[in-house]
Amino acid sequence: MSTSDTHSGAETAVKPPGFLAQAMRLLGLQELIGTRGTPLLPVSSLAGRALVFVIVIMTFLAALAAGSVQMIAETSRDWTMSVSRELTIQIRPRAGRDIEADVRKAKDIAEAQAGVRDTRVYSRADAERLLEPWLGAGLNLGDLPVPRLITLRTTAPGVVDIARLRAELGAIPTASLDDHRVWLDRLAIMANTLVAIGLVVLVLVLTAMGLAITFATRGAMAGNREIIDVLHLVGAEDKFIAGEFRRHFLRLGFRGGIIGAGLAILFFLVAGLLADRWLSTPGGDQVEALFGSFSLGWQGYAAIVLIAVVVAIVTGIVSRATVFRNLRGLE
Repeated sequence: MSTSDTHSGAETAVKPPGFLAQAMRLLGLQELIGTRGTPLLPVSSLAGRALVFVIVIMTFLAALAAGSVQMIAETSRDWTMSVSRELTIQIRPRAGRDIEADVRKAKDIAEAQAGVRDTRVYSRADAERLLEPWLGAGLNLGDLPVPRLITLRTTAPGVVDIARLRAELGAIPTASLDDHRVWLDRLAIMANTLVAIGLVVLVLVLTAMGLAITFATRGAMAGNREIIDVLHLVGAEDKFIAGEFRRHFLRLGFRGGIIGAGLAILFFLVAGLLADRWLSTPGGDQVEALFGSFSLGWQGYAAIVLIAVVVAIVTGIVSRATVFRNLRGLE
């Protein structure tokens, strides 16, 4: 075969694996490819199993972060919708005034407002029970000026004219209106902060996984340096070599991502079942009101599956980019 033919063959498009295997046999390098043409990278190896284990852990942690963010967002939304539909009128006792008359007048004013669905007047006994968690039970509060409360539930958030209601309640000197705006702002700040922390954790986990894949790809290239040199010798392009590494690590990433996502889904399912049993206890109602039901909706499980897919794609992209960068360094 002439020199021009050799150069012509080296400049052709990406060779199929069968051609490369045949060329390596002709060069007497059967021991590098095996008698039956094994792939460039072994399908199962100690390093590959270790990388799959790392990907499983990273995917599981990323799914936990995503699921936690989803639950926090849902609980915050439920809290916001519930609190924004309520208003509270407080009537403070004052010498020389009939507090019961003030309560009835405030109730009538509230019920006359457009958008108010219903009202509830708390008796003095109800108000004292509300103070028990802070003051303790069994105390005689008869001599304390315990205020009276009236809660208003609206048909939708923001439908009540707050300024008008406050102006009309001004006829009662001891009455004050709380629209819970300060509480809602604090709740939004807290929820957004927790969501941001969860997203940062998710990004850090994916970054750590990308670094692990980068080092694993470099190790695989170092362990197969002779095969890579032979592939260059027979005319294989960098694109073909990088594709082989990408397919290998894509399989590993897909396997690890599916296992990690499956474990995360199982974790949330078991946690949801245990939470349902715990929430059925006497104190479970208060816990559910504060922290939600500890269960993911279909959006949460879809996010976990999406993370598994992203992990596989990131694994293939990072390995391919690492191979290209290292092959250019060898030139």
